[in-house]
Amino acid sequence: MTSDERQGHATSTGPTSTSAVAVYPSKVNDYNSFAEAYTAENENNLLNAHYERPAMLALAGDVAGRRILDAGCGAGPLAAALRDRGAFVNGFDASAGMVELARRRLGDDADLRVTDLGSPLPYADGTFDDVVASLVLHYLEDWGPALTELRRVLKPGGRLIASVEHPFAINLMHRQADREAEYNYFDTTNWTDEWTMGGQTALMSRWHRPLHAMTDAFTEAGFRITVISEPEPDAAAGKLFPEAIAATPRFLCFLFFVLQAD
Repeated sequence: MTSDERQGHATSTGPTSTSAVAVYPSKVNDYNSFAEAYTAENENNLLNAHYERPAMLALAGDVAGRRILDAGCGAGPLAAALRDRGAFVNGFDASAGMVELARRRLGDDADLRVTDLGSPLPYADGTFDDVVASLVLHYLEDWGPALTELRRVLKPGGRLIASVEHPFAINLMHRQADREAEYNYFDTTNWTDEWTMGGQTALMSRWHRPLHAMTDAFTEAGFRITVISEPEPDAAAGKLFPEAIAATPRFLCFLFFVLQAD
């Protein structure tokens, strides 16, 4: 997670019609304030545990022996899953609270750092075979510096595997809330809403950008797009969330990319 970042939290499928909130930047995305509650919610819910993380792992494929950087690692669930599959995983996050939770999960010997995505990263050029960026880029207004740094730390031919909020889903959410004039699909716009979990409420600020702005940013940073994915939930979702999956077996929520560093 960056200081302007993190993962989806909803437990229903599809976009939710929530009110946009005007707040000061210092009031938003404070993961230290609810790290434990966020981690507990994220651990077993539909959208993270049975949709986003399985999709990221499927796109990563066979990672045995590969050195992977988890950019915005949060409490480390994706890093742990990759390590269980034989990868050597480093991670960073801007939230010291989330890094502490990741350290509890991964052990004191794990290379986990408090670093902000978009700033210079504390890794040498060409260090990693892969970078995973799980639901972090949509918290940044400008993707350029972050993508440049992620490209720098990748080996030639290395992969960036990224998930972001699906721009069509976000646009649909704004349309359903009669905010289409304020949040035009083709504009890059900031919006903020409230997340409530574990009895705690936090204000979260993200940036919507149209699909072409995403792909332009990737290519300008020196990446070649090899996969764009809109996956299904994993097989367990139907048993664990039968009503949600019966009502909407396929839904727009997150968008996934595999990018190669040319």
